[in-house]
Amino acid sequence: MKFLEQLLLTSSHARLRYWGAMGLFLLVVAIGSIPGARADAAKIASGVVLHSCGYATLAFLIFTGSLGTKAQRAIKAVLTIAVMGALDEFVQSFLPYRHGAVEDWYVDCIAAMTTASLMWMLWTARRVPV
Repeated sequence: MKFLEQLLLTSSHARLRYWGAMGLFLLVVAIGSIPGARADAAKIASGVVLHSCGYATLAFLIFTGSLGTKAQRAIKAVLTIAVMGALDEFVQSFLPYRHGAVEDWYVDCIAAMTTASLMWMLWTARRVPV
């Protein structure tokens, strides 16, 4: 458990988490651009579940991988996810077998706001150094 705490919560691996989030986002966009990949994923989970889980994970990685106060980290995570979600939907709008949806972007933003709020509260409760 100590290993996971160090990997996911300490500043020693912050840059890894931040850049891991960027790489994971690019991977999500790339996989989502493969014809039929989204239809196959729909057999496992709905779009709302996929967007919520995916963008909540990205928000967690950005929050814990960023520098600054808890408020700055939360704002950075939410704004970054808003841009990432918009970019994802923008890319989808150019694919003939996909379509960009504002509703998906809303889900991305809600997942980021929820995750950033929870992380802010947990950071405060655990008194994790900023």
